[in-house]
Amino acid sequence: MIKIKGIYEKPDIHDGVRILIERRWPRGMRRSSQHVDIWLKKIGPSDDLHRWHIHNPGKWVEYEKKYIEEMKDSTPFRKLVEIAMHTDTLTLMFNGENPEKNDAVIVFNLLKKRLIEKLKSE
Repeated sequence: MIKIKGIYEKPDIHDGVRILIERRWPRGMRRSSQHVDIWLKKIGPSDDLHRWHIHNPGKWVEYEKKYIEEMKDSTPFRKLVEIAMHTDTLTLMFNGENPEKNDAVIVFNLLKKRLIEKLKSE
């Protein structure tokens, strides 16, 4: 099972492996305070793409396409796929306010698709 949770949400025993998928550690948070098991910072969008998105928040669909293109064949994403294949439950942690439009949603959708492909090929 794969879950999505904001970094500021309270940890839960049912979260499984908690993976932060942001390039930068969230401001004002101590690294030990949120019980992040793995920080895959290089899976987050590049600084250029992140800046582009901040200046173009209305272009979510275009941002999503660019982020997927940037991430889909990356080493950190392949590592995430391997973790997901060997973990019962993992929670993708994001730093943001919108539970429907955030980097974790994009990563979740691509991860789900990749896991289905892997299972079909086995």
